[in-house]
Order: sequence, then C-alpha cells, then structure tokens
Amino acid sequence: QVQLVESGGGLVQAGGSLRLSCEGSGNIFSTAMAWYRQAPGKQRELVATITSVNRVNYVDSVKGRFTISRDYAGNRVYLQMNSLKSEDTAVYYCVASRSGGTWLGPQTWGQGTRVTVSS
Repeated sequence: QVQLVESGGGLVQAGGSLRLSCEGSGNIFSTAMAWYRQAPGKQRELVATITSVNRVNYVDSVKGRFTISRDYAGNRVYLQMNSLKSEDTAVYYCVASRSGGTWLGPQTWGQGTRVTVSS
C-alpha cells in the first residue's frame, strides 16, 4: 500500500510562490499522480495530474501558474505554484491513481498540506 506525505504548505502573500512536495513510501514510479485541493466550504477540486509518461493536465484556473512534475529517482511529485491568488487558499492533497499511463481517478490520498494566500 502506497503512503503519501505532503510538505511545503504555508502562508504566502498574493503574487508569491510555493512549492509543494509529495513523497511516496511505496512505488509511485509507474503510477499516475495528482494534486487536489479543498478550499473552506467547497468541494475537493482536481488541480493537476501527471501520468507515468509525464503527460500533464491542469484545471483552467491554474494553467500558466502551476506546474506539476515528478522526480523518478526520489519517488516524489511536486507542485510549483506561482502568482498565487487568495482563491488558491486550500488544503492541498497528493493523490495516487490506480493506473499509470492515464489518470483514472484517485485511489490513495495523502494527509494534506495547508496553503494560505493573504491578499
């Protein structure tokens, strides 16, 4: 069973940047991965996905500002967040899919890391 641990959240001013990191305890090398977020009072939202062959997708609201990537050697997935806005405030979750080449939905969730953007 893969376990995921996120880090890198915190408080940042609008316009600033943060880099979230997710470390997998098991083999996530061949697994499609994603970042979700849940803002206060809202449903969880799929932010970005990356497949085992580095195919990426983003929700429209973060395109051009966020970048998802993976470090195969270190078994990590990252979310670089630039030009942050107050509406990016949320708990961010690292998620592993049940597939590799295509994102087929969430299977394993991390515990989440909180991002707060002050305006």
